[in-house]
Order: sequence, then C-alpha cells, then structure tokens
Amino acid sequence: MSINKVILVGNVGKDPEIRHLDSGVAVANFPLATSESYIAKNGDKVSTTEWHNIVLWRGLADVAEKYVTKGRQLYIEGKIKTRAWDDKDGNKRYTTEIVADVMQMLGNKSDSQGQSSNGGASQPESSAFESPDLGDQGGDDDLPF
Repeated sequence: MSINKVILVGNVGKDPEIRHLDSGVAVANFPLATSESYIAKNGDKVSTTEWHNIVLWRGLADVAEKYVTKGRQLYIEGKIKTRAWDDKDGNKRYTTEIVADVMQMLGNKSDSQGQSSNGGASQPESSAFESPDLGDQGGDDDLPF
C-alpha cells in the first residue's frame, strides 16, 4: 500500500487562472505560498516560503473562480502529481502540482487583499468544498478514523 496525500495551509499568490476544456470541464490553476520561520544559530529569525502549484477541477474550479482571490488563506488537501512535456525546442520539461480534492477558505472575506468582483454576492466566511465521489475507493467505511 502507498499513500499520496498533501495537506497545505497557505496564501494564494495570484488570482486563479480558469480554463474550460472542450468538454466544458473547468480547471483552475494558482500558486499557494506556505511559510515557516525559525531562529538560526546566530539568533537571527529566518523565514522561508515554499510555492506550490495548485490545480482544481470541475466544481472546485467553479468555486475558485467565484471566491478565491490573491491573498486569500486556504486549506488544501490533495495529491502530488508530476507532469512531463516537450517544449518548443524539444527539451523535456517537468512540473509538480498539487491536485486538490478538498479546499476550505479560511479567515473571513476581509483577509483577502482587495474586494471580490462577484457583484456584491456574499462570500462564505469559512466553507469546505470537496470533489464529487468518483466511484468506490475501496470500501474504507469501516475504518475507525
């Protein structure tokens, strides 16, 4: 057995880019920053930031299009995926992404930088969104956790 599970809490680096495939399926992409701080041996406080490429599909992408903006703090659950392709010069290129299946908006709408452009519709203060069940995942209903 193996597990590919990622949990992140961080801030959105830029407004999501939304695409719609020919089939009508929505895909959202955006960077998410996670930061940590520690005290170095010399006593200085050191902060580091890691950037993660987040990918949301279908309903989660639709939610991101409406409510996710730069600066918003999010809780993300998903899995790591690496894609490979050949660039225009024939070089092999790779990218590592977090394909999310759970997203929760943290804080409140005033935590975002700027106002949402959703036409005055109220934004959820804290909401969880999950991808729809895509079939039987092995019948783990009997697990105690």
